[in-house]
Amino acid sequence: MNKNMERLYNGIIKENPVLILMLGMCPTLAVTSSAMNGLGMGLSTTAVLVFSNLIISAFRKIIPDGVRMPAYIVIVASLVTVVQFLMNAYTPSLTDSLGVYIPLIVVNCIILGRAESYASKNPVIPSIFDGIGMGLGFTVGLILIGMVRELLGAGQIFGFQVFSLDWFTPITIFVMAPGAFLVLAFLVVGMNFVRAKMEAKGKPLAKPAGCLTGDCTGCGHAASCSGKAVSKTAEQTEKKME
Repeated sequence: MNKNMERLYNGIIKENPVLILMLGMCPTLAVTSSAMNGLGMGLSTTAVLVFSNLIISAFRKIIPDGVRMPAYIVIVASLVTVVQFLMNAYTPSLTDSLGVYIPLIVVNCIILGRAESYASKNPVIPSIFDGIGMGLGFTVGLILIGMVRELLGAGQIFGFQVFSLDWFTPITIFVMAPGAFLVLAFLVVGMNFVRAKMEAKGKPLAKPAGCLTGDCTGCGHAASCSGKAVSKTAEQTEKKME
């Protein structure tokens, strides 16, 4: 498998941001009351991911380290504004359904995480495929949750009636906030089962909430990391004291 195809595989399967890494939970739980909402949010996030990775990778040697995060946010915010204008023009009903969660793509941890951990360190083409893979993985996760919630909560998928209301009674809790947590929980259980099978075959999937930025100061898994980061920090501190 070449490097570009590997980035697609990692984003969709091995490091799926919703079902494996558990990232972007705010839009995942909030907008997936229907499969169409999940598709719209996923594709809009994918577009921002791809173009932000492209731009950040292209200018990675020009952007100073001291202002890289503000620069990334400006780039992402500009792309989100363009996407929002396009959605307002061509899909106004979907824009109304997604509401404030479209502008909040700016602070989506998936986008900033990929910018910092991958696009800022790799060439343009692999960074584009990384954005496509992560975006499609995010989209797949949202659609799966949206399909289950819509099917159980309204008997529909993408607005098409699947279960006849003559015999099916919609379980309305699934189109409400608690339903998102329930569906996500069952999907994560399924992915944990798949992870166990993959590990048994010697092909482990990524661990939940894996480090994206390499900055251990705010990471809940810092204790399990190797001592290299701690040693490096100590060396830097000693140099400053000298």
